[in-house]
Amino acid sequence: MKTATKVWLIVAASLVLLGVLIFAVTMTILNWDFWKLGTVKNQTNTHDIKEGFRDISIRTNTADIAFLPSSDGKAKVVCYEAERMRHTVTVTDGTLTVELVDTRNWYDHIGIFSGDHSMVTVYLPSGQYGTLTVDEDTGDIGIPKDFTFETVTLSLHTGDVTCEASVSGAVKIGTTTGDIRLTDITANSLDLSTTTGDIAVSSVTCTDDASVTVSTGDAKLTDLSCKSFRSTGSTGELFLTNVIAAERISVERSTGDVSFDGCDANELSVTTDTGDVTGSLLSEKIFFATTDTGKTDVPQTLNGGKCEITTDTGDIRITLR
Repeated sequence: MKTATKVWLIVAASLVLLGVLIFAVTMTILNWDFWKLGTVKNQTNTHDIKEGFRDISIRTNTADIAFLPSSDGKAKVVCYEAERMRHTVTVTDGTLTVELVDTRNWYDHIGIFSGDHSMVTVYLPSGQYGTLTVDEDTGDIGIPKDFTFETVTLSLHTGDVTCEASVSGAVKIGTTTGDIRLTDITANSLDLSTTTGDIAVSSVTCTDDASVTVSTGDAKLTDLSCKSFRSTGSTGELFLTNVIAAERISVERSTGDVSFDGCDANELSVTTDTGDVTGSLLSEKIFFATTDTGKTDVPQTLNGGKCEITTDTGDIRITLR
């Protein structure tokens, strides 16, 4: 290799190393918060709501959404947002609508990203409302116990959902990448689904059916009562503690363990490809347990509803309390 070539390679490597060092020092100063590198700065816009409404509809792109009780009994929406990505807030036919209006030009997309994550905060008087619909791309959603709704429908791609608000009708929450948490609520029916994320349900009373779908992730349900419970999933574990269904519990899993702790239903059906099925039930069942590779240990009872458990590779161990 020629001497000049070696010199240029050494210079190039030195510049790359210098750039890495400068980046590392800069990010250390910024506590590795990439949002602080943003070329777009956010601003706060407050919208006071004077018209009456029952329903709420929110459509946004990249923003966290929080519902909070208002301190003065008046409704308002506070948007922390980029200048060319502002939200409109209107009330039409009894529906409070918050919608993102993106007025960026093509060259505005060249910037790194917004200096801070956008935020939409909805302040409401505590009480009962109609339908709540949220459709967004990336962001977290938080709904506290201060409110009740007739129906709740939440759809997002990336973000976590926390809901503590009771619903007289249906709750339907779907996320692609993110966790779903429901705590201390009542509802008519539940339909929870996530592709990559976990689902946690605690202290929930459901007068109709409850459904939990997870592609890759765990589902943990504690103190749930419903008419029928159904759960499907590809990869992940299912933990059921004190889950009581009046009619049926149905579980389908490809890869993952299924665990019962003090659960019961008139009939149970569990099907897995790879995973153990273990735990305890509260009442006698007529057991039909089948495994290709694994051990089977179930009570030899002849009363009660049918409990059918099938797994390809895994153990089946069930006891009665």
